[in-house]
Amino acid sequence: MSIKKFIDENYKHFNAAVVKDAAQGWISHLDKGNKMFLTMAGAMSTAEIGISLAEMIRQDKIHAICTTGANLEEDIFNLVAHNSYKRVPGYRYLSKQDEMDLLNGHYNRVTDTCIPEEEAMRKIQKKITRYWQQADKEGKSYFPYEYMYMMIKNGDLKEDYEIDPKNSWMIAACEKNLPIWTPGWEDSTLGNISVAAYKSGKCKKLGFVKSGLEQMSSLIDWYLEKTKKGSLGFFQIGGGIAGDFPICVVPLIRQDLENECKLWSYFCQISDSTTSYGSYSGAVPNEKITWEKLSVDTPSFIIESDASIVAPLVFKYVLGE
Repeated sequence: MSIKKFIDENYKHFNAAVVKDAAQGWISHLDKGNKMFLTMAGAMSTAEIGISLAEMIRQDKIHAICTTGANLEEDIFNLVAHNSYKRVPGYRYLSKQDEMDLLNGHYNRVTDTCIPEEEAMRKIQKKITRYWQQADKEGKSYFPYEYMYMMIKNGDLKEDYEIDPKNSWMIAACEKNLPIWTPGWEDSTLGNISVAAYKSGKCKKLGFVKSGLEQMSSLIDWYLEKTKKGSLGFFQIGGGIAGDFPICVVPLIRQDLENECKLWSYFCQISDSTTSYGSYSGAVPNEKITWEKLSVDTPSFIIESDASIVAPLVFKYVLGE
C-alpha cells in the first residue's frame, strides 16, 4: 500500500485528518499554478529530512526556502560526515558527566544524535573559509546559501560524500538554484566561524556575508516577482525566526512600503507548541489575519505534532508515493 493510500484510508480524524487535509490543500494549491514557500526551524537536517525533502525540490513542489543557519549547514555536515555521527538512544538519561564526556570527545549533541566536530564542522570550515576570504578580498558579499552552492558546484565536497547525494536537500536546491533565506545566520556554527574569521584577521570586513536586512530586501523583490502570475503558499516546520522572518514580507510591502501585493494563499504549520499566551509559534492562523499576512479565505492548517514524523508523510503524500 502506498503512503498516500494509507493516509487516505486511515487519517480521518484529529491531527491525522489535518495531515491529510494540509497535504491535499498543498496539491490543490500547486494544481492552480501557484508556488510553495517552505520554512524550516528545529534540527530537521540532522533528522535527515533530506531523504524526503530533496525529492520535493526536484519535482518542483517547493520553490524557495527560509531556514535557520543550523539546518542549512547541518545538511552539508551530514553529507560529508555521516559515518562519524554518534547516536545516543538513551539521551534522556545522560548525566552531566556523560554530556561532558561527549564534549571531550568532540561531539555536539542534538537530542539523540551527536555531530562530530572534526569530521563535520572543521572539515567544512577549511573548505568554505577560502570563499569568504576571496569575497572579502574582492569586496563582494553573498548570502550564506550562495557559499554552500559554490562548494557544491565546484565539487569541493564530492570526495567526502558519505550519504547518497540524492538525499541531500541542499544538493537538490543547488541543482534547481532555489533561493534560500537564513535570517539569524550568526546563530549557527558556520555563522560563528565566519565572525571568528573576521575577529582573527583572516577576513578584513564582516560584509562578506549579507545581513538579515539585505536578505529581507531581496525577499521583497523575489516575492513581488513570483506573485505576478500566481500566488505563494507558506508551509512552516516549527516556529521561530525561520517562519517569522518571511511571513512578514507581505505586511511590510502592503503597510510599510504602501504597495499592493497578494497575501499568502495557503498556510500550514507543523508545531508542538500549542496555543498559549505570547507564544508566536503557538499562534493560530486566524491571528495572522490581523497582521495582514493571511486572508479569511486562505486555506489554513495547524498540525500539532512532531515535525520529524509528520513532514515526511506530508511530502510523500504530495509526491503521490
